[in-house]
Amino acid sequence: MSFQGQQAKPEVDKPHILVKDFMTKKVISFRWNQTLGEVIETLLEKGLSGGPVVDSNDDLVGIVSEGDCLKQLVKGKYFNNPSLGVSISEFMDTDVKTVSQNLNILDAAQMFLSLRLRRFPVVEDGKLLGQISQKDIMRAVHNLKDNTW
Repeated sequence: MSFQGQQAKPEVDKPHILVKDFMTKKVISFRWNQTLGEVIETLLEKGLSGGPVVDSNDDLVGIVSEGDCLKQLVKGKYFNNPSLGVSISEFMDTDVKTVSQNLNILDAAQMFLSLRLRRFPVVEDGKLLGQISQKDIMRAVHNLKDNTW
């Protein structure tokens, strides 16, 4: 007969690997007042699919994607009124999902899986610190040792 009672099972902690350990810190970002033409040139030249948009204080104000640009470009061509001079502030996405640099990498992975986004800007106090992509998360999770799961 045991007088110990039922023992609590120890919780297995998630590895303490944070977004800041894998994020890209040198992010190509755009200014809110850049033109469609400037953004398209940068996206094509750098092989990017989009990027964060910041104001003059480097506060994140939106995100622009190649899809956003393509939509504007096609609309202009369709109406025979290409407007490469339009500011991206007129069509960028301002409802941006962001993450903290101190978020656990496994929690970030879950956000990617549930929200089905390609990238998250990393922000602290409104300031853009970097960006983390699905590929960054995949690299981080792949590098976890089997015994840390």
